[in-house]
Order: sequence, then structure tokens, then C-alpha cells
Amino acid sequence: MNASLDNQTDSQLIARTISGEQEAFGMLIHKYQPRLYNAMVHFLRNPTEAEDVVQDAFVLALTKLESFKGNSQFYTWLYRIAHNAAISKLRKKRPTMSLDHGTGDEQSPGFAVPDDGERPGERMEKDEQIQCLMDAMERLSDEHRSILILREMEEMDYEAIAGVLQLPVGTVRSRLHRARGCLREIMESMEKNK
Repeated sequence: MNASLDNQTDSQLIARTISGEQEAFGMLIHKYQPRLYNAMVHFLRNPTEAEDVVQDAFVLALTKLESFKGNSQFYTWLYRIAHNAAISKLRKKRPTMSLDHGTGDEQSPGFAVPDDGERPGERMEKDEQIQCLMDAMERLSDEHRSILILREMEEMDYEAIAGVLQLPVGTVRSRLHRARGCLREIMESMEKNK
């Protein structure tokens, strides 16, 4: 990558991309692709589909870059594009969606627990807790899962979430409250059924 682009702000990189410097958009991709991919894997629960959505989001962002007004952060705008693409992908596949949780070979990016000299069995307990959380997240509606990912994993503030989901901040707060309540109920139900 061009060293002169390394310290550029998103606004500067966007302006340079619009003026024809494709390498500037490459810097934006380099900066945001891992974060966006991780969020889409959690939302879609499928690494291959997440890759497709992220790639589509960057292509669409490049073609629509001149329409970016700067009213939100670039990542928020990009996330909204990816989120909409993910929702479309889920709607298209919903009739054939399986309730099967897979073969167990899938990785869970973003939920890795570091090995810090844990006592025997502690690692297994953490893995079970993570799996329980992942299973509970899968049972949530797309609406609730999406808002929890934005707040808890992406650590977006309420205003940024409102921008991504195109909702009033008050609706974000109430939907987040309901999503947390639903997640808690699902996890309690799963615990009782063990």
C-alpha cells in the first residue's frame, strides 16, 4: 500500500477514491474488511455467505461512494449496506433454511477464549458457555440478533445503531431491551432443558 495513504482519514480516502485513486479505496477495504466480515459471520452464521456479503457491500459502496454524505461514519454507512445485503440473503434462503446446527466443524470467529493457564475443565466450561450463547443467538429473530450484534459485538452507540437500522434512537433502546430479554429467556429455557 502507498505510504502516503496510511495516515489519511476516511474522508480523505473517500475524496481520493472519487477522484480516481483506486488504491485509496483499497485502504478503506484493508481498514474495515476484517471487522465487517466478523460482524456478518455472527449475523449470517455462515463464513462463506459472510464473505459474499462483505464483497458485495464493498462493490456497492464503491459504486455509490459519491452518494456518501458524511452524516455518519463511513463504517456505519458500509455496515448498513452489508446488513441490507445480509437481510436480502436471509430472505432468499429462508424457505430452505435448516434448523440443523451443522456438523460441529464450523469455527466461531470472534468468540475465541484465550488460553491463560486455566484450571482443568475451565476451558471446557467456557466453550460450553460460548456454544450456549451461540445457540441462543441462533434462536433469536433476525431483528433481535442484528441489534445485539451491533451493540454488544460491534460496540456501536445507540445513535450509530439508529443510523444503521434507520430507526429512531428510542426504538433502538426498546428493541435492544426486548432483544436482551428474549436472549435471557432462551438461555434460561436451554439451561432448564439440560
